[in-house]
Amino acid sequence: MTSSSNLGISRQPGFIAFLGARLAAVFAMQIQAVVVAWQLYDMTHDAMSLAYAGLAQFLPMVVLLLPAGDLIDRFPRKLILMLSWLLQWLCSGALAALSLLPHSSLMPFYIVLVLFGCARAFTGPALQSLLPQIVPHRQLAQAIAINSVIMKVATIAGPLLGGVLYIGGAASAYLVCFACTLAALLAMLKVPVHEANVSAPAPDTAAGSSWQRFAAGLRYIASRPIILGAISLDLFAVLLGDVVALLPIYAQHILLTGPAGLGALRSASAVGAMLMGLYLSMRAFNRHVGLVMFSAVAIFGVCNLVFALSSVFWLSWLALLIAGAADMISVYVRSTLIQLATPDAMRGRVNAVNMLFIGSSNELGEFRAGTSAAWLGAQTTAVAGGVTTLVVVLGWMVLFPVLRKVNRFEQADVSKQTTG
Repeated sequence: MTSSSNLGISRQPGFIAFLGARLAAVFAMQIQAVVVAWQLYDMTHDAMSLAYAGLAQFLPMVVLLLPAGDLIDRFPRKLILMLSWLLQWLCSGALAALSLLPHSSLMPFYIVLVLFGCARAFTGPALQSLLPQIVPHRQLAQAIAINSVIMKVATIAGPLLGGVLYIGGAASAYLVCFACTLAALLAMLKVPVHEANVSAPAPDTAAGSSWQRFAAGLRYIASRPIILGAISLDLFAVLLGDVVALLPIYAQHILLTGPAGLGALRSASAVGAMLMGLYLSMRAFNRHVGLVMFSAVAIFGVCNLVFALSSVFWLSWLALLIAGAADMISVYVRSTLIQLATPDAMRGRVNAVNMLFIGSSNELGEFRAGTSAAWLGAQTTAVAGGVTTLVVVLGWMVLFPVLRKVNRFEQADVSKQTTG
């Protein structure tokens, strides 16, 4: 991808405003996540308060993601996104108000977090489904790479900023989240949505009950090996192979480092992903994309295996850095293939299933790693995870040959295929 094409996408009407809106919204979410965790633990000194805070946000997302996908396919996506951000904005204001009031119970905080989780169930699928209506298909892969960089910048800088802001009090930190979400809403107002950029509609997507429409979405995913293979590959690779939950154990008992070292380990993957995302936004590739995705997931597994066996800090950090870069390549290919292989009328439901799988792989992956480490030990768990990821890659290459053989992104584009 040449620099001239980069200039072209930067001139795409509304794309810069969309990036700014998403950056502001993700900053608010990342800052709030850190501040809520610190505040609740400061109030109780009980680790279960953190577990309940996570559960309060995760459960409504799981329950609402699939209905959200159906609504996103039936109503204007920009409107749904802005309404979900509006609810997040109100939640930040409510948390700021609660922080200024005397309280003897955490229940009001948990109620606000449940509402925040409800909003997030709509935000993710709406954002993913809206992007193809902002940029042309020929620039979609590059737009996804740039969006991924934006996400990683906010993921790295947001928690750091949240920690600094918390020094001035939780209420002031929440007010920054309040302002960032408001900025996201105002920026999104400037984003035009072009119906001419969307894919050809899928048949029978608006008929029947909500359950029938959802079932139609699941049948569509099951009937498309490219989509099913890409989503399930990420699910099982992360669910069975990720080592993030084991980092505190490794930092303290194997790498013999302190909190600063743990922070460096946690940031290594995000830094690698951000650097790779910057590269892809300038030098996007479009050859052997299926094999590249499988290779990237295999490299992710190998790097986690190196981390599992390493007792040297710099080697462990480098392994996580490269794993993050490989994961970004996988995300780039997977996201582009899913977007192109999905007709616009199905996009909300498909992206909702994808978001559900991603959330499940992250949350359940941490649970799997933690319980396995308690039973088998951290190092045995990490080694098994790396090996299992490689087994998953080989198995999926056999199970999904169509995905393996995809050469160019255009081969998956349903808008360029005729219906039978």
